[in-house]
Amino acid sequence: MKPKKLFQAAAFLLFLLASPAVFPQSYNNTRTDGYRGIWFELNQKYPFGDKYSGGLGTYTAHHYPMAVYAEKVAKTFFVYGGTTGENDRYLLCMIGSYDHRRHRVEKPVVVFDKQGVNDPHDNPSLAIDQQGYLWVFVSGRGKVRPGYKYRSVKPYSIDRFEQVTSEEMTYPQPWLTDQGFLHLFTKYTGVRELYFETSTDGYTWTDDQKLAGIREAGDTKGGHYQVSAAGGKVVGTFFNRHPDGNVDKRTDLYYLQTSDLGKTWTTVDGKPVATPLELVDNPARVVDYQSQQRNVYLCDMLFDEAANPVCLYVTSPGHQPGPGNSPRQWVVTRWTGTEWLTSVAGESDHNYDMGSLFISAGKWTILAPLVNGPQIWGAGGELATYESDDQGKTWRKALQLTGNSALNHNYARRSLHAREPFLFFWADGNPDHFSISHLYFGNLNGEVWQLPYQMKRKTARPTKVEFSGR
Repeated sequence: MKPKKLFQAAAFLLFLLASPAVFPQSYNNTRTDGYRGIWFELNQKYPFGDKYSGGLGTYTAHHYPMAVYAEKVAKTFFVYGGTTGENDRYLLCMIGSYDHRRHRVEKPVVVFDKQGVNDPHDNPSLAIDQQGYLWVFVSGRGKVRPGYKYRSVKPYSIDRFEQVTSEEMTYPQPWLTDQGFLHLFTKYTGVRELYFETSTDGYTWTDDQKLAGIREAGDTKGGHYQVSAAGGKVVGTFFNRHPDGNVDKRTDLYYLQTSDLGKTWTTVDGKPVATPLELVDNPARVVDYQSQQRNVYLCDMLFDEAANPVCLYVTSPGHQPGPGNSPRQWVVTRWTGTEWLTSVAGESDHNYDMGSLFISAGKWTILAPLVNGPQIWGAGGELATYESDDQGKTWRKALQLTGNSALNHNYARRSLHAREPFLFFWADGNPDHFSISHLYFGNLNGEVWQLPYQMKRKTARPTKVEFSGR
């Protein structure tokens, strides 16, 4: 048996043996009576609060896609980290659907009960194949907690899911092209290294193939985080690196792409690159941030209207929260067709303020917690948009979506193939102490709807929210 298949079989067997004794109840394939996001804190405390915490139902930036619009049924399907009730931190990997014709959501379904895990690093990602089947990629955490792939029993239906695999994967980023699945993910090999696997049908997968494990001379460790996107046949990925494996020193910006499902990886201008990448100074490096002593926190990636890759991220002098590591700058790096250009769009008060980038009809828009929220120096804030009419060279504040909120808003996630009004969704929460967490969706005109926290019937209308003080 191949090593990957052996690991999958062993992990699933251990899960079956352990689960009944410790967790006699499983919520798999059951509906919950509302949309409730999970609250989390990393519990790395500093004078100005936790390294990151709050309502993290749509965490992390390295889980993508989390929402996908299906034109055939005019529905947006979305996955998130939910929980069992107001006072719980028990992670449920959830899926919901929004019906654009009826302006209603149905009760969400538990795809996978994490059996006592409370960590949204295990949140899911989503893909929809050509036949309409929903594929949910449940993140794991190293070899201690395996990841899973699930497929819906029926096309365009969240009623029931069946397990396809159990394996080692974290931060799943599945992309479906005309050639099949290209799944980018992370493996914990003592550090966080980038891998990929491919499949033509979702059931039979190649062995894991290492994409990057960069180490400086003299370092014993390395590591990366990535954001990725698909544009036609091309799948691209931007990633940073972790000097000596230290995620608190994450720096630099790299880019690779493939148009043949990972058989060949190239730079942005088509030059083949041998993988896995191992050297710091290599043809894939876009910006040397280490020499600037800047950390790099990746947020989003997409291709512009000319099919050129664009990356949105935050840079700062260090990892600790608080004023000492200001300015935290929102940065956009883009390929013009001949060169890489980088511009600063705005500033934030926390490294883990996370948002999304939109490009349409010549207008570039950043949606993010660009305005300080009620919990200053905590992750998140008030959501606002910054716009650019010159392909990201200059930016201006356009509108503020939330204001006078009781809780910080964060991790606004762009929907794939997005349609009005569900262009993005996110969660709120208090990063300073435990709180409930609501889920919202909205559009770039400033309209916001809250998903029902409690549901008595199978479907319900979202509540339109009018924020004051915007």
